[in-house]
Amino acid sequence: MVTPLRIVQTDRIMDRYRDVLTAAGTHHWTFVSGRTPDEQIAAVRDADVIVAAALPAALARHATRLRLVHVTGAGYDRIPLDVLGPDVRVANTFHHGRSIAEYVLAATIMLARRVPRAESAFRAGEWRSVLTDPAVEPGLTLPGRTVGLIGLGETGTETARLFTALGARVRAVRARPSAPPPPGVPLDWIGGIDDLDELLAASDVVVVTVPLSDATRGLLGAARYRHMRPGALLINVARGPVLDEADTYAALAAGTIAGAALDVWWGHPREGTPPASHDFAALPNVLLTPHAAGHTDDTFRGRARDIAAAVDDLAAGRPLRNLVR
Repeated sequence: MVTPLRIVQTDRIMDRYRDVLTAAGTHHWTFVSGRTPDEQIAAVRDADVIVAAALPAALARHATRLRLVHVTGAGYDRIPLDVLGPDVRVANTFHHGRSIAEYVLAATIMLARRVPRAESAFRAGEWRSVLTDPAVEPGLTLPGRTVGLIGLGETGTETARLFTALGARVRAVRARPSAPPPPGVPLDWIGGIDDLDELLAASDVVVVTVPLSDATRGLLGAARYRHMRPGALLINVARGPVLDEADTYAALAAGTIAGAALDVWWGHPREGTPPASHDFAALPNVLLTPHAAGHTDDTFRGRARDIAAAVDDLAAGRPLRNLVR
């Protein structure tokens, strides 16, 4: 007989998927998103599992019976691993690859067809097209274009799958270039991060999907942007600091980069910091979104199913998947 576990769920987004999380009807779930710190502390004292996007150290110290922290996404940088007991396991979940890849595709098409400029002008009452303004250049289509991926994980692989299906050529750099290529995805070339300049020079669209680390912080800046083709587009769905903010703004303002879609930023209102210190919103060649590329029902529902399965596995003594500790 499986002993029911006590789970405390703190992520406001996952509150929407309560039906998926609790479908088994076996365990005791407490949803504390939006409750006071004291109420959250009281809830975690007896918790076997905490489900969280972020876990403050002050809260983790009160979870003395804890066996598992299940992150509600891929990143676990906001989980205080040094505070958790040595026997507390930490797992994460994904399911965002296809959703982000579809955003990358949509953003690329919008930038290649100069939709941000046209939409802004149209809102201001200006009808600007190739028919009315000789300065307006025709848009571009995808067949025969080269897409360069910086990173070839779940998101990069799904992005490659979509672009190759529409006739684009895809090249990539990744940390381990000798690893087997993703099955079923035709890639023109795979190199290492040391080959990044070559990738930039060959690409009409550059898509950034690498995790943020000491090695990738500031990976793209003025020196690298000079290698990009005239007319090339930049899509960042990784983390803001992979791009040097000041250099990125300057390259977009000067037209060194023809256009960009920025879904990730250098700050976050949740942490009390502005998304950027430069006025990217004033640039007509930039598509701006609030770190929402992966925010689809498919993403969150898949993550909720993973979390529910992990709770059942823990209760039954089965091995856990996606362990990061």
